[in-house]
Amino acid sequence: MARDQIDMTPLQSRDELVAWFEEGCKDPSEFRMGTEHEKTPFTLEGHRPVPYEGARGIGALLEGMKLLLGWEPIMEKGNIIGLYDVTGGGAISLEPGGQFELSGAPVENVHQTQSELMAHLAQVREIATPLGIGFLGLGMTPSWSRADIPVMPKGRYKIMTNYMPKVGQYGLDMMYRTCTVQTNLDFSSEADMVKKLRVSLALQPVATALFANSPFTEGKPNGFLSFRSEIWRDTDNARSGMMPWAFEDGMGFERYVDYALDVPMYFVKRGDDYIDVSGSSFRAFFDGRNNNLPGERPTLSDWANHLSTIFPEVRLKRYLEMRGSDGGPWGRLPALSAFWAGLLYDDVSLDAAWDLVKHWTAPERQALRDDVPRFGFKARIKDRYLFEIAKECLVLAHAGLRRRGRIDAIGRDETRHLEPLDRIIDSGRTPAEEMLEKFNGAWKGSVEPAYAEYAF
Repeated sequence: MARDQIDMTPLQSRDELVAWFEEGCKDPSEFRMGTEHEKTPFTLEGHRPVPYEGARGIGALLEGMKLLLGWEPIMEKGNIIGLYDVTGGGAISLEPGGQFELSGAPVENVHQTQSELMAHLAQVREIATPLGIGFLGLGMTPSWSRADIPVMPKGRYKIMTNYMPKVGQYGLDMMYRTCTVQTNLDFSSEADMVKKLRVSLALQPVATALFANSPFTEGKPNGFLSFRSEIWRDTDNARSGMMPWAFEDGMGFERYVDYALDVPMYFVKRGDDYIDVSGSSFRAFFDGRNNNLPGERPTLSDWANHLSTIFPEVRLKRYLEMRGSDGGPWGRLPALSAFWAGLLYDDVSLDAAWDLVKHWTAPERQALRDDVPRFGFKARIKDRYLFEIAKECLVLAHAGLRRRGRIDAIGRDETRHLEPLDRIIDSGRTPAEEMLEKFNGAWKGSVEPAYAEYAF
């Protein structure tokens, strides 16, 4: 998330929290998609982490991007921490360890997503290469220890860094060593949101397997295909996971509000200051019972910022965020938007996807999610391998995109963006298994070649 929200309208009732979500409903003709992707900066010489400070640091990179793009800088305590495109709605932001994130503008189709990505990467290279900075497209840093990685000057991350070790084993790894690619998609009504949320939650392990490429930690295989996904299993279970209650009767905006009210907070922002309220629920704050802000009531800003600190496999805001995939090389990134748009933005494919998952129980869904980081396509649910389900989902995505009929300048529809996933299915192997084969073969037991082969 590039910018903290700044709507200081005081909240008076729970109904306002529900209404905040309801305002996300759009007519299908107005549906858009947004793609967010993170990439790890590294020094071209030595393949080391890039600090924020200095003439060749992350701050200098952002200053250069500001001059190139003319975007509005996002500042905190005198430091540039991001950029915002006032006209188009896109943004560039920093994750805790310097991971460089493009939060793409809302666009109409996957062709535009790809064009946006290509333009962004060309712009980033123009500034980064003279600074001696490259970018790595993997789900996790393959060679650095946590202690190696610099800390970006953002107040919210200081609070999170102090809090994470209290609630899980891997929270700091999540913050400082992982990268993801996400797709954000719209809904037309509460019922449409619920259906899309349930389908995408159940099938998130499919996307995890298709994009799995974080098999290395500190230079060695870590025993997983997506260690980034495994990290989320023990980061902070009060704010992450598969939300089994979303499949129960009565699911809707109100149910998600009740869930979010009880998720522990990290911070409240007042002016330029982040106030540490970690561990206290938003419900207590809403009732005026926050010990650090006695008697104070939250604002719409506080609500929106709090929602950005909840991390389930699919997150509800005024749209749905698909959160289950490792970051990857540039050629694969638009495929995530194509996959989910093909499944969720076509009613026939959405119905077929629901038929595929509606008989799965909560324990079965959880077991699949628990198994996929280690086993990938070999994970099972009921009597089926995940590979079979992934293959079926890809057929549905192709059909959905064909029916959408969004054509590019030379007459191709959006199915062309699924080609990287088609190749993965044809091979029968996750990207991580391909990397492990290289590690044990051509790479001769070293992860260093990844900095060339998986660089942007």
